[in-house]
Amino acid sequence: MLGVILAFPEKRWENYTVPVLDEPVVRITERRLSLSKRIDGVITVVRRDRLKTYSLHVSNPVPVTAGGKMEALLRALPDGPFFLAEGNMSLIMPFLVNYMVGLFYEGEPEALIPLWKDGTAEVTHAIYEPDALRDAVSAALAEGYRSLSRITEFLDYEPLPVEELAKRNPKVTLSFFRVKSPIDVGFAEETLKKLK
Repeated sequence: MLGVILAFPEKRWENYTVPVLDEPVVRITERRLSLSKRIDGVITVVRRDRLKTYSLHVSNPVPVTAGGKMEALLRALPDGPFFLAEGNMSLIMPFLVNYMVGLFYEGEPEALIPLWKDGTAEVTHAIYEPDALRDAVSAALAEGYRSLSRITEFLDYEPLPVEELAKRNPKVTLSFFRVKSPIDVGFAEETLKKLK
């Protein structure tokens, strides 16, 4: 399965090149996703005007011109099912990705999306069938939604309960961690040192 990293900043605080252990967070995200045995290759969706920067940090940048993340994803959709991650998820757990890919191929839903008890869907740590995602994103945009999290309203997805998985292996929750601030950088660095 293909891994797709969305490193397309919309807000000023979104920085996918912030250093974690002297490496850009997006590079660590790409490496950790590549560690999954069921991920055959990884592409990174980036802003066309930032291609030069990202080509220094990731193996396969895909430059797009778009107004936001949803539109960027539409322009870079692959042909087959793919695992989507955000470019600041430096603690992705390869074992969880492998498990999710196995589950997806067993049931072949439109999407497999981790869900927290409070109903929060992890839409950038999920597996999608491209045609279903194209339809969901198009419908969300037509309704005037700008946030990627709204696509769940237009998808017939299979939820994956995060807390149930975390009971079996607490490291599952680390997979959803995003680096957004200097405090997050510190936590990511300490955790990555322990995971080595």
